Amino acid sequence: MIRLFAAIPIGPELGQGLARRQTGIDGARWSPLENLHITLRFFGEVAEVVAEDLDLELSKLGGEAFDLTLEGAGAFGEGPDIHAVWAGVTENAPLRRLAQACEGAARRAGLKADARAYRPHVTLAYLRRPDPLAVAAWIQANNLLRSPTFSVTGFALYSSWSTKAGSRYVVERHYPLG
Repeated sequence: MIRLFAAIPIGPELGQGLARRQTGIDGARWSPLENLHITLRFFGEVAEVVAEDLDLELSKLGGEAFDLTLEGAGAFGEGPDIHAVWAGVTENAPLRRLAQACEGAARRAGLKADARAYRPHVTLAYLRRPDPLAVAAWIQANNLLRSPTFSVTGFALYSSWSTKAGSRYVVERHYPLG
C-alpha cells in the first residue's frame, strides 16, 4: 500500500515568500518548503496495482498550462479543533477543471468518489490544540497575502511517508500541461 495524492508543486521563489509567514503560532508544525503544494486530489492508501492504474489515468489528462495566484489566509477547524492554517488560491476555472479531471482519473482507476468539496489552498502548518486567539491573530496578519501570478505547467503524483519529523512527500511522477 502507498499513500498518494495529486498536486501542483509550489516553486522555491513563491515558497520563500510563504515561509516568511510561517511564524506566530506556538506548537505549529510548519510545512517545509519542499512540502508546499496545492492538492488536486487526495487518493489515500492504495494498492500498488491501483497506483499503476492511477498513474496511467493521470498521464492521459493533459490540458493547457494556466496561471494562478495565491490570495488570503485561513484555517481549517474552529476553536480548539483548528488543525491547519493555509494560504488561499484565487478562484480559477482551469484549476477546478484539473481537479475534476484528477477526480475522474481516480474513479476510472477504481477509487471511490471524494465526498469533500474542493477548496484549493497551500497548507502552511498543522496544529494540535492551538490557542484560537493566536490563530485568529495569524489569519488577520496574513489575510492580505497576494502572491505574484505564476504559471502552472504541470502537476505531480506524490507519495506521502510518515516520519518522526512529520510527513515527507516524494514526487513519484510529473505530468506536463500545455
